[in-house]
Amino acid sequence: MGTVGFWNTVKRGIRQLACRRIYVVAMVIVPVGSALFFLDLLDEGLPLGVPVAVVDLDDSPMSRDVIRSLDAMDVVDIGVEAASYTEAYDLTRRGEIFGFFMIPDDFGKEAVSGRKPTISYYCNMAGYIPGTLSFKGFKTVAVSTSGKMVETVLVSTGMDESGADAVLQPVVIQEHLIGNPWSNYAIYLGNSFIPGVVALMTMLVAAYSIGDEIKCGSSRQWLETARGSIAVAVAGKLFPQAVVFSVIGIFCQSLLYGYMHFPLNGSPLLVVTAMVLLVVASQAFALIFCCIIPNLRLSLSIVSLLGILSFSITGFSFPVQNMYGAVGIFSYIIPLRYYFLIYVDQALNGIPLYYSRWYFAALLTFPVVAMSLLWNLKRACIRSVYVP
Repeated sequence: MGTVGFWNTVKRGIRQLACRRIYVVAMVIVPVGSALFFLDLLDEGLPLGVPVAVVDLDDSPMSRDVIRSLDAMDVVDIGVEAASYTEAYDLTRRGEIFGFFMIPDDFGKEAVSGRKPTISYYCNMAGYIPGTLSFKGFKTVAVSTSGKMVETVLVSTGMDESGADAVLQPVVIQEHLIGNPWSNYAIYLGNSFIPGVVALMTMLVAAYSIGDEIKCGSSRQWLETARGSIAVAVAGKLFPQAVVFSVIGIFCQSLLYGYMHFPLNGSPLLVVTAMVLLVVASQAFALIFCCIIPNLRLSLSIVSLLGILSFSITGFSFPVQNMYGAVGIFSYIIPLRYYFLIYVDQALNGIPLYYSRWYFAALLTFPVVAMSLLWNLKRACIRSVYVP
């Protein structure tokens, strides 16, 4: 009886998915379109040519040399040479540039005389990536310029260049970037945002499909198809969605690791398994809120809110350990957090499964929690009273 009810519910769920275009858009077009968009946007690995401006109030050979050093950097593009701070600030405020580099009056004279001139640079951090890149370019040039000025002063006092270099940099630092030695933004963003979109759409579709049964008054028919078992009804409804989203997720992984050749230092099977578990855990996450609040509008709103926040609080852009405790604690109830940790362990670092076992177990915890709350969803399905 359970098997018959399950497959009858699966057939019913497939018919519902096929009859409404919103499911096709949410399950296929949005995640695949987002993946292609991100990968095409970051095809070069790093956004290059961020538009910036320079304000050269000195116009000396040394200041022009600094500007040439800045213009030689790939991350910024000096499109404007503003005449004043006010002009450059207005360009930044209008969004035409993302920052400007300002060289003060008498920069060359003060540098040669050792009076420590001040170089200022301003970045618009409203756009996080272009603002960060412009800041990186400005700071690199400012630091190198400061070093050159000190070296000039030391050499002018009679010290040879090798001795001046030893004073400026007594310890030579060698950087060896682990996991992403190319500093490729696509590797970082693609492996975080694309699975995040898949997880978000999985939660939204699951919450919508369950809440829609109660809203439309078809929840009793849904239960009858499953022979009265809410567990069978939920499993039959979510199974076709899980298959589609798993295929889409694995397809996105094939783009990342196969087509784009992003680092995959561990077992491909473990990474694929993590994607399937992410889909199941995301469905369970949405089901938990549908059970607690069996209302389409409220449950869908909560799931969408937490799904969007998961891009910020799961550790993609800011370490969870450095977040405020009241905020960071929410990262541990989001399935995407554990997929991200598995990705770091298995794809980037390639460490044994033993060190990722708790993350896999955490993803399996979400369905267990959801199953313990199904009784409340069944009661709402039987009453079938929709509260707008």
